[in-house]
Amino acid sequence: MGNHRHHSRTALRVNGKPHTLTVDHRRVLLDLLREDLGLTGAKKGCDHGQCGACTVLVDGRRVNSCLLFAVALDGCEVITVEGLSGDGEEPHPLQRAFLERDAFQCGYCTPGQICSAAGVLAEAAAGHPSHVTDPAAPSGEPVPLDREEIRERLSGNLCRCGAYPRIVEAVEDVIP
Repeated sequence: MGNHRHHSRTALRVNGKPHTLTVDHRRVLLDLLREDLGLTGAKKGCDHGQCGACTVLVDGRRVNSCLLFAVALDGCEVITVEGLSGDGEEPHPLQRAFLERDAFQCGYCTPGQICSAAGVLAEAAAGHPSHVTDPAAPSGEPVPLDREEIRERLSGNLCRCGAYPRIVEAVEDVIP
C-alpha cells in the first residue's frame, strides 16, 4: 500500500451508507467512488473540472469529484447518481424526466447532468442567485427557474451530443 504517512483513515457516507477507508492523500473522490466503491455513474471526462461528467453532491452541494481530494471530505455525505432516489426502487424525478424527454444520446454526461440538476433545484430553492438572476430579485428568496436560469446554472456540464434542449425541458418538468 506504499508509505502510510501519505494515507489517512477517511469516513464518508456515500448514498446513505457509511464507509471508512484508508485513502492515499492524492486520491480524488471520483477515483474513490469508481474504483474503491464500484460506483461508476460519475464519469471521468476531462479530469480538469471543466466538463461536469464527474458531478456528484457533497453535503447537498454539487461538486466536480475529479478535483476533490477524498481525505478532505472526511465526515461528509456524498450522493451519486446511483443514490439520488434513496433506497427506493423508483427513479428520482429527474432520472424519470431525463428518460421521458429523451434528454441524452450517448449517456456519458447524463449522470453528471442529473446530479448537477438536483443541485440546481436545491440552490434555486435556497435563494442562491446565478449570473443571470435579476439583481432586483429579493435576496434569499427562491429564484424562479426559467430556461435562461437553467441554462446558466447547468453551463458547467457539457454534452458532446448536444442534447441541451431536452436537458432543459427535463429540468423544467421537475420544477416544483
